Amino acid sequence: MKGNPNAHPQIAQISQIGDRDPQSYAIIGAAMEVHRQLGPGFLEPAYQEALEIEFRQRDIPYLREVKLPILYKGQKLATHYRPDFLCFQQLVVELKALDRLTSTEDSQVINYLKASGYPIGLLLNFGARSLGYRRFAFSKSAQSADA
Repeated sequence: MKGNPNAHPQIAQISQIGDRDPQSYAIIGAAMEVHRQLGPGFLEPAYQEALEIEFRQRDIPYLREVKLPILYKGQKLATHYRPDFLCFQQLVVELKALDRLTSTEDSQVINYLKASGYPIGLLLNFGARSLGYRRFAFSKSAQSADA
């Protein structure tokens, strides 16, 4: 069940074009340009730096590697998450440079959303021939109903 969005009723993986919000669409467009320019084969930090340049050129607001707290029984742990980007003050973006994405990478983004409470997460993979992406939506109301 690890990594399966269906195992987390408060997380939904959204892949249909009509379900993309303008902010996700802008980020994916910027990532497509980076992939078009660099192609596959680089390490993740190269894509992260290039995407940061693309965000600036497209006026996409972002913060890089923001600390996300992890709570345990209402107490903040010393351990924290650090996603690659937080865009539009609400959208978590995680980059990968892998041949293919697995449930492990899905779980990483799902955990970022659960820990932060941010509503949208994007998982971008630059390692394949074409840019791969997955979009996840988080519902706080479903989480509190399940708790």
